Amino acid sequence: MPELPEVETTCRGLATVLEGRRLSKVEVRRPNMRIPFPKGLAQTLTGRTIDRVSRKAKYICLHLDDGHVALAHLGMSGRMAITRPTTAPGKHDHVVFDTDDDVRVLFNDPRRFGLLTLTTEDGLATHKLLARMGPDPLGDDFTPTVLSAALSGKGTSIKAALLDQRLVAGLGNIYVCEALFRSGISPRRKAGSVAGKRAARLVPVIKEVLTEAIAAGGSTLRDYAQPSGELGYFKFSWKVYGQEGESCSCDPSGKDGIVVKRIVQTGRSTFFCSRCQR
Repeated sequence: MPELPEVETTCRGLATVLEGRRLSKVEVRRPNMRIPFPKGLAQTLTGRTIDRVSRKAKYICLHLDDGHVALAHLGMSGRMAITRPTTAPGKHDHVVFDTDDDVRVLFNDPRRFGLLTLTTEDGLATHKLLARMGPDPLGDDFTPTVLSAALSGKGTSIKAALLDQRLVAGLGNIYVCEALFRSGISPRRKAGSVAGKRAARLVPVIKEVLTEAIAAGGSTLRDYAQPSGELGYFKFSWKVYGQEGESCSCDPSGKDGIVVKRIVQTGRSTFFCSRCQR
């Protein structure tokens, strides 16, 4: 699933071709994805100018000049592809956006776990998809104090807690594994025990990992590519994710036999080093 850095990269790519442009035509090519498309979606968007593109957690927001906001989620396999109107939509291109600047954006999603819906500027913060979201991990309001308060008394694992979008919005499996490794915190540690000094260590590391991933264009998974079609390269900076059985960076020669381990937590694979992370 595309995580925060992939969605941020997508938003930045879309902003270069959509901001300030009028949608000359919008075509909705099926009745639904994860949820039904709003009635009259194409008609509402066609003719409107996109004032700006923003991100809320893992959601893409297209802010229109009439006060509407198109809210999109990429789901498990979705992506936005920038091309030209001469490019014919394929089987999995479910929404087509054409602009007055001879640009076509295709919302492609083979598994159809993504979504596209409508809200308004005034209703964005309280929309049912966003209302219970925690702070954005790259925002100024995500601090050690805020994280400590959210973790206090929690008996679940810190790994599971960080994936709870009500606690912090936008984190996913890859970047939680990497941040916990860099901060030396075991993914099995109870969340409540991370409040305080460990949270003070963890928050800047989360921001660091996400910032580096965005600069690298995200991580290349099975389905994800940037809107330009270019792949993300943060995968080459992974220290533990997907590295099961590989020597940890704390034992590069392998002489001590310290390898990255994989366990399953709340149905998700967790990768970590039992020597580095306590």
